[in-house]
Amino acid sequence: MTIGQRFRLLREQRNLTQGDIKNRTGLLRCYLSRVENSHTVPTVETLEKLARSIEVPIHYLFYDSDALPAPPRLLHSKADDHVAFGSAGQDAYYLHSLRRLLAKITPSDRRLLYSLAKQMARRAR
Repeated sequence: MTIGQRFRLLREQRNLTQGDIKNRTGLLRCYLSRVENSHTVPTVETLEKLARSIEVPIHYLFYDSDALPAPPRLLHSKADDHVAFGSAGQDAYYLHSLRRLLAKITPSDRRLLYSLAKQMARRAR
């Protein structure tokens, strides 16, 4: 189901017409029709207006349930359940400091350092 189709469904469940939405948002009726028929992709700002006009949280335009989906676990490695390096504690501070220092060196020095680190990692295996 597209965002436009979802918006139409929610609008109709609340017994609102496109004219009602036009009055609440200031958007043209023809634009609302284009959104509902998936001919136009609305901006985030417009999605916020549309959600407010039918008095629902914006995530209702994307999901069928009241509950938000669980956020992805980006800080954990996929191979196992260990926390990835640099995501917490001393490792995070070290990685932050390293990023700050790398930003200050020249691109050629960065390539040299990367090459050296790559060779060291091969030896560690």
